[in-house]
Amino acid sequence: MLKKDIRVQKNALREKMKEFRRSMPPAVKEKKDAAIRQNLLSLKQYQACQTLLTFVSSPIEVDTRVLIRQALQNGKRVAVPYCVEGTRQMEFYYIRSMQDLAPRTFGVLEPVAERCEKMRETSQSICIVPGLGFDWYGFRLGYGKGYYDRFLSSYTGFTIGISYEGCMRQRLPHGFYDLPVDLLVTEKRRKRPLFIKG
Repeated sequence: MLKKDIRVQKNALREKMKEFRRSMPPAVKEKKDAAIRQNLLSLKQYQACQTLLTFVSSPIEVDTRVLIRQALQNGKRVAVPYCVEGTRQMEFYYIRSMQDLAPRTFGVLEPVAERCEKMRETSQSICIVPGLGFDWYGFRLGYGKGYYDRFLSSYTGFTIGISYEGCMRQRLPHGFYDLPVDLLVTEKRRKRPLFIKG
């Protein structure tokens, strides 16, 4: 029963967050995206990493396309998720430019696996984690498909959740297996998650 209640809560929140994002004027979104990107680029974890794992943003998400280009210019390797057909698993592939991407699962840009190298180890990497929203304890509200939950359960690198301040909540419903990110970045702040006792 509890599981069902959490699902209902999460679905209602997802719709609210999507509506918030869709209603944002383009100029406002662009300004917030730039501020989030600047906060991210100034992190010591970003500056020290050799590989950036990141999703390719859809129109309602925090823009990562400029970030990808910037990271490549900074001499970092950039790895982007590829959804394995018939599963809820993701693999990451290195890309050299946006030309290595094509629309695939849910219409999202993914690496063209035939011409990209699969990432096999994640040392000295950081992972930018998508979410419709996050709470101040570092838990995310995803899209409900479970791809990132599965990937993050075995990822040992540093994780960064990026979101708009208007999509942050004090607490979000989460399950036993949900993992918080290591750092939260919005257009207004860079913040370590609050600690949950017990």
